[in-house]
Amino acid sequence: MSATKTIPHRAIIEHQVRQAVYKRLGKALPQRALAPNPLVVNISARHCHLTREATEQLFGPGYELQVLKDLYQDGHFAAKETVTLIGPRSRVISNLRILGPCRDINQVELAYTDSIALGFDIPLRLSGNIQDTPGCMLMGPNGFLEMTHGVIRAMRHVHMHPDDAAFYNVRGGDNMSLRVGGPCGVTFDNVLVREDPAVKLEVHIDTDEANACNLGPDTFCELIR
Repeated sequence: MSATKTIPHRAIIEHQVRQAVYKRLGKALPQRALAPNPLVVNISARHCHLTREATEQLFGPGYELQVLKDLYQDGHFAAKETVTLIGPRSRVISNLRILGPCRDINQVELAYTDSIALGFDIPLRLSGNIQDTPGCMLMGPNGFLEMTHGVIRAMRHVHMHPDDAAFYNVRGGDNMSLRVGGPCGVTFDNVLVREDPAVKLEVHIDTDEANACNLGPDTFCELIR
């Protein structure tokens, strides 16, 4: 039985085709095509990350998250499993997607409009920085999980391999801007650089930000230092 082949992301194919066409025409590559890797901008919808202990509390002893869809970063996935989030004054979001694999902290990431609907006052934070954040209740098929803290609105950020950081002349912790084209074009400032040799170049913005600029799969985007 042959192994399943992974289909390259559309941005990777376009990047390779662009380079090949310019080379065949004998033309100088534009700045965008000189980058070592294509820029991918993905929308981070509301979701949660769970520890293994929390997963077992919600779904049962020994439970393993099942892969619904692989995400752009290798080894990360949207799980088939969802939970119900119960916020202040018993306001509820059903089918909150879990992202895997399990982590060492429990964290819920919402957009600003989600927080308003739930009655939350959530801070803008870098993922993982959950000190002094509000909590919530999560409900799964096997029970409840009371989170005393861990609900945030994630800062927009860009995951960068060191090769990409060198190309853009930035380092982890720096801020960049993301220019989005199209009829609802906008420039997002304060895009935090997260540098790691294990990642691929990818910007994450939330649903509020994506809706504001009508982001689509073919929308032109570029990073500006």
